[in-house]
Amino acid sequence: MKIIVDTNRILAALLSKGDTRRIILSSDIEFYTLDYVTEEINKYMDYILEKTGMNKKDADLLFSLFMQNITIIPEEDIKPNMKKALEIMKDIDPKDAPIAACALSVKNSIIWSEDKHFDRQSKIKVYKTKDLLKYI
Repeated sequence: MKIIVDTNRILAALLSKGDTRRIILSSDIEFYTLDYVTEEINKYMDYILEKTGMNKKDADLLFSLFMQNITIIPEEDIKPNMKKALEIMKDIDPKDAPIAACALSVKNSIIWSEDKHFDRQSKIKVYKTKDLLKYI
């Protein structure tokens, strides 16, 4: 199974030891995400540290552990699908177009997100955490 991980799922795994973390650490799934994920996570690092009580070194180590199981898709690899992704997401949330483009770029992939915006489109399959728990 090929899963495109939305940044919100990685953030959730950093914040809690629950199901999301268990899924990200699963070896039964091929995970992919965008190359700006590190930048996005760093933007929320103070929040992560405050909410979890972790120190920066431990949070970085945990994030690094997650990323060992996630393949980064370079921006240039999703560019050919951005126009189609923008068309899919234009009336929903154009900021989600890069994740949609990533899904269009990785053949037979599914987006994993709790973002309700993805539920409003029908071109790309989307799984919630509960769906992936059934798989693993």
